[in-house]
Amino acid sequence: MGWIGETVDSIKSIQFRQVLSQAVSLGMIVTSALIIWKALMVITGSESPVVVVLSGSMEPGFKRGDILFLHMNKDPIRTGEIVVFNVDGREIPIVHRVIKVHERRDTGEVDVLTKGDNNYGDDRLLYAHGQQWLQRHHIMGRAVGFLPYVGWVTIIMTEKPIIKVT
Repeated sequence: MGWIGETVDSIKSIQFRQVLSQAVSLGMIVTSALIIWKALMVITGSESPVVVVLSGSMEPGFKRGDILFLHMNKDPIRTGEIVVFNVDGREIPIVHRVIKVHERRDTGEVDVLTKGDNNYGDDRLLYAHGQQWLQRHHIMGRAVGFLPYVGWVTIIMTEKPIIKVT
């Protein structure tokens, strides 16, 4: 029985080592992804360097499911640029085009008004109650590139109740 007992112990030891090895590998993958994400945040100057277009408001330029790459720097925001912004009280950022830029004479700060290319009116109805303009702190970044349709994986995972984990 000594030989059988040693064999069983060695099999258990191998299984433990495999599980431990897989756990360490998974931890390294997750850590690497977080490091890459943080590095992209530093390089792009944006709190979210990659976003998915979730609606058709920017068609035909950007379609639902496109992934946008963002960059944010100190350059002034200009009319015609596509920006991603957060509105107070909303969790999901919005991707729209800047249609007006207003510089305040007293402070020199720039306020912007946005609109979806596929929408009839400007975004003032989307802004927080009483808000007429976006300030720089609302803007997460400017679109500098995109990958078409790659974001559908994210949309399916968040919208399909079978896949969605709550």
